[in-house]
Amino acid sequence: MIAPLAVSMGEPAGIGGEITLKAWRENRENIPCFFVIDCPHRLAHLANRLGWTVPICPITTPQEAHDVFPDALPVLEHPVTAVEPGQLNKHSAKSVISSIERAVEFCLKGEASAVVTNPIHKHNLHNAGFGFPGHTEFLAELAGIQTPPIMMLACDELRVVPITVHVSLQQAIAELTTDLIVEKCAITAKALQDRAGIDFPRLALAGLNPHAGENGDMGSEEIDIIAPAVEKLQEMGIDAFGPLPPDTMFHEAARKTYDVAMCMYHDQALIPIKTIAFDLGVNVTLGLPFIRTSPDHGTALNIAGTGTASATSLCAALKMAGDMAHRQRQKQNT
Repeated sequence: MIAPLAVSMGEPAGIGGEITLKAWRENRENIPCFFVIDCPHRLAHLANRLGWTVPICPITTPQEAHDVFPDALPVLEHPVTAVEPGQLNKHSAKSVISSIERAVEFCLKGEASAVVTNPIHKHNLHNAGFGFPGHTEFLAELAGIQTPPIMMLACDELRVVPITVHVSLQQAIAELTTDLIVEKCAITAKALQDRAGIDFPRLALAGLNPHAGENGDMGSEEIDIIAPAVEKLQEMGIDAFGPLPPDTMFHEAARKTYDVAMCMYHDQALIPIKTIAFDLGVNVTLGLPFIRTSPDHGTALNIAGTGTASATSLCAALKMAGDMAHRQRQKQNT
C-alpha cells in the first residue's frame, strides 16, 4: 500500500473545496486514498451549504488517512481566513501557500506518495507577495532543485510538453535553443520511464513554423535549432524524431506514433490537449524529486459555491498520481 496522496487546499474562494468534496463523495471507491490540507470547519460548512452529505474527519498525521478514507474525507487541520465563494481575500494567501508547503514536506518525508494541487489564484497570491509565476516554479524552490521543472499535460489520448511556457510568443522564440530542447526532452524521457511505465518513450518534436518551415522557406528554426536537438537526443539513445508539421501531428492516427509531443511554445501544446480532453486533462510536473499532479483548470470564481464545478479533472489527477506512485515504487523494488 502506498502512502496517501496529499491534496493542497487551493484558492478557498474558488472551486477547490467543492471539487475535493465531490471527488470523495462521488468517486472514493475509484480513486486512491488522499487527505486534504484544509480547514475541516470550512469544508463541513461548504458541504452543508451545498446540501451534500460528506462526513469530515479531522486528522493530525497523514498515516490516519487510510483508516478514515472509506467512511469520511480526511482533512489535515490547517488554518484559513474565512472567505465567501467567488470573493478573493488577500488575507487567505498565506494559508494557500503554506498548504502547498506542507504537502511537499509530507512527500519529501515519505509520509505522502504524491502532491495533488488544487487551483490557485496567481494574482491574489502575487498581491500578497508571492514571488513565483505559479505552482511549478514554487515547487522547484521547495524541492531545492536548480534545473527548472517541466510542465506536462496528459490525458488518455495525448501527452504534451511545452518547451517554453508562460512567456510571450516573441520571447518564446527568442528563448528557444537546441540545448533547452535537449534538456527538457531528456528529463521528460526519464520521467516517462520512471513514473509512466514506458521503457522506451517515443518523443515527437513539433516544428515552430508553418509546415515545419518548409525546408527553410518559412523559417530556419527547424534547421538551425530543432533538427540538431533531435540528432543529439538520438545520440543519447532517446527515441526522438521530427521536427514535424504542427498542423498534422495531433490527429488520431498521428498520436499513435508517439508517447509525448514536445512542443515549442505554450499554446502549441495546450490547444490540442484542451480540445481533446478539456475536462480530463491533468497537469504533471516532471523533474521534481516527488510526484505532483493537478487538475488542468483554474479557480472558476464565477461558479464557486454553486456545486456545478466538475471534479472530473481532479479525479483524473488523483488517479494519475496514484498510478505514478505505484509504478515508481515497482521500479525502485526491481
